[in-house]
Amino acid sequence: MSRNNRINAASLLGVALVTAALGAFAGLAQAEESKPAPAKNWQAGLTRTDLVRRDLDVEGREVIQVRVDFDPGVVSPKHAHPGVEVAYVIEGTFEYELEGQPNVTLKAGESLYIPAGTAHVAKNIGQGKGAELATYIVRKDAPLVELKP
Repeated sequence: MSRNNRINAASLLGVALVTAALGAFAGLAQAEESKPAPAKNWQAGLTRTDLVRRDLDVEGREVIQVRVDFDPGVVSPKHAHPGVEVAYVIEGTFEYELEGQPNVTLKAGESLYIPAGTAHVAKNIGQGKGAELATYIVRKDAPLVELKP
């Protein structure tokens, strides 16, 4: 097999794997919607607003800052990041589940350090809307969010 054919085959395999993963996740999201549960659909009730994205003085690293707004009862999917996250609660009350650690409840004005690669979930457990300021120091050119099972 020629080098170009191997590269094309590898590219097609990568596209197929990503497509299959997204399809599986969409199916999981639909299955979650059909279960009676207090949590709302995160895709409809979670909004991200990008604020800052800048290269750092450290080669291959960048800082990204976003505001994440949660409707009442919304739970993020389990996910991780290719670097650290500092979550600062702007409004509302959140419960954070970090893999391997006890759950943490934070109110407006409180913050949480999430180590690189740590799978976690954020839940708006307050009665109203909630918002957090998420600051990431991550590997540049890596996907910011990796969904976890």
